[in-house]
Amino acid sequence: MPDSQNDHIFMKLALDEAQRAYRESEVPVGAVLVHNGKVIAKAHNQMERKGDATAHAELLVIREGARHFNDWRLLGTTLYTTLEPCAMCAGAILLSRVERLVWGAPDLRHGANGSFIDLFKEDHPTHTVQITQGVLAEEASELMKAFFRQRRLVSK
Repeated sequence: MPDSQNDHIFMKLALDEAQRAYRESEVPVGAVLVHNGKVIAKAHNQMERKGDATAHAELLVIREGARHFNDWRLLGTTLYTTLEPCAMCAGAILLSRVERLVWGAPDLRHGANGSFIDLFKEDHPTHTVQITQGVLAEEASELMKAFFRQRRLVSK
């Protein structure tokens, strides 16, 4: 059952990670993986630093969660991310059996929970993810807008 107070607390931690990404000139997306009320992984986008298109915050916390459990199945976990997951991350969330997904701002260009496509709407044969959308969406959206405003200024 969603708990909006805890959702806000954990999303603020994800926003802290997104701020780190911003400071490192990465697209400001942060993610936190929680199990039994405890953060077991946190990360931010590191595509530029790692030179890896798969170094999305969500995938990084999924990988760390698998190390934490010594198992690819992340049963009983909640993944908080500041931006609606893309198709790659949505697939990883389904495959890793994350129980619940909480995301902030919609991603109109790549979002895979209805903004561009919806990979979660069909009944999946092995797993269903509980989803809460729009938690601290304004803060996440403003951070993203500020980042791209700054990028446009620098590129002029």
